[in-house]
Amino acid sequence: MAPPSELAPELTVVVPARDEAEVLPALAARLRPVLDAMVAGGLGGYEVLVVDDGSTDATPVVLARLRRGWPQLRVVRLRTGSGHQAALSAGLARARGRRGVVTMDADLQDPPELLPRLLAAAGAAEVVYAVRSDRSVDGRFKRWSAAGFYGLVRALGGTAPAHAGDYRFTSRAVVDTVLRLPEQHRVLRLVVPELGFTAARVPYARAARGAGRTKYPLRRMVRLSLDAVTGSSTAPLRLATVFGLGGAALTSLLLVYALVSFATGRALPGWTSTVVVVAGAGTLQLLCLGVLGEYVGRLHVQLQGRPAYLVASDSLEEDPPDEPREGPRGAPREDGAAERS
Repeated sequence: MAPPSELAPELTVVVPARDEAEVLPALAARLRPVLDAMVAGGLGGYEVLVVDDGSTDATPVVLARLRRGWPQLRVVRLRTGSGHQAALSAGLARARGRRGVVTMDADLQDPPELLPRLLAAAGAAEVVYAVRSDRSVDGRFKRWSAAGFYGLVRALGGTAPAHAGDYRFTSRAVVDTVLRLPEQHRVLRLVVPELGFTAARVPYARAARGAGRTKYPLRRMVRLSLDAVTGSSTAPLRLATVFGLGGAALTSLLLVYALVSFATGRALPGWTSTVVVVAGAGTLQLLCLGVLGEYVGRLHVQLQGRPAYLVASDSLEEDPPDEPREGPRGAPREDGAAERS
């Protein structure tokens, strides 16, 4: 995508929606006054980009009606229901916000009134997460599963903030970086933290759904969890290696026991050879699977195409051209001290 022009709005609000005809009028009634007040306070224009993720209800009709009275409302419709994360990615790819993009759900559980606080915190950070500090409106299973999901992500080495969904502000630099990643099934709530941009958090109380039914039943929650785990970590691939090494240790002990039993005459005829062959073959198979898993993991990471490092600053671009850059001992500095991986 080409970079936004100077005539583009300063902020884009991306809202994925699927079969949300009941709640969209209430969303517009609350979101538009907040954004208009921000424009009156100095925001350089905005657009609300609703990504219709293949809705089968009256959502397209409702959006067309809202557009007639709201010039800043823009609708992108996907051909089929591609999923919540795919709809978010489609919105990011078409967002024109010069300063950045806010992503939020359409069900009003992400309160639009939080937007000014997100942008205020964006003055010192490139990513601002809206963190759910109060989830009392969610059921017990929902709270338990969410805690288990984020616990699993952290156990596998992920860096996603706990209870931070897809309600967040991302600067234009973050959006452009995400769009350069070749991942097809990216889970943005895990991808964005992995990029290492400066971040801030804004707590809020999660509200009840504005209208309609949830579009995230258990089946979709499980699918999202699988995409998140396999897309953010290669740890599951290494389980075969761990099991193989553990099996090798147990096989060594079993081999010693079988040989001692054979030497002392306590083993039945053929028992020793059977145990040794079966245990040895099983261990060899697990070790081979572990090695294959390591190579598949590397291919997995390579195909994702995430950058090995991102340059935070470059002193060459900051120093005057006629001023030599010197290291600690007066020699020209060529190291990558300003880079971080």
